[in-house]
Amino acid sequence: MVEDDAVLRDGLIAGLSLDGFEVDAVANCADARAGLDASDHAAIVLDIGLPDGSGLDLLGEWRKAGVATPILLLTARNLISDRIDGLDGGADDYLGKPFDLSELSARLRALLRRSNGRAHGEIRLGALSIDEARRQVRLDGQDIPLSRREYAILHALAAHPGHILSRAQLEDRIYGWQEEIESNAVEVHIHKLRAKLGRDWIETVRGEGYRIACP
Repeated sequence: MVEDDAVLRDGLIAGLSLDGFEVDAVANCADARAGLDASDHAAIVLDIGLPDGSGLDLLGEWRKAGVATPILLLTARNLISDRIDGLDGGADDYLGKPFDLSELSARLRALLRRSNGRAHGEIRLGALSIDEARRQVRLDGQDIPLSRREYAILHALAAHPGHILSRAQLEDRIYGWQEEIESNAVEVHIHKLRAKLGRDWIETVRGEGYRIACP
């Protein structure tokens, strides 16, 4: 998230975290460039009016460089012409201020679905289903309660069936920039997921990482 208003930025971090997003936040263009170079992100929420430049210029710079990450413009500049400029400039979505946090979360979920080639807000793998809006996991019709980080790991694996995700990629899903990474956190959460779902649902690929399976 690139947002220079500290109060709004902190509120969005808190609110989106409750909705299951792991948020890395910066306040200016320079830090946004460094942050994008430092690690992969599933989506970017970008303000237009920033203290050291325009978010639209940053958007154009990223798109010219081949950055394909979904980008949502979140800004007080909400005229029709502003929206057209933003969307034609490479943004995937545009939300004007003031806005409702639940709408921002829904728009981000939609962006992530499209970037993964999915049209529906529910992931189904055999007897396992994940409702992204409610963050609800069901197996054989029964609710499976998961912690925030357990859900984040399961969702990451289930959204990419057949793909191997490394430990580092899964750590990116459950930790922000400012958090200290526990050495065996991913292994602990995988163990807990297997205890709740059954061992056959998550496969360990030695030396590479983990992937979801349909027993």
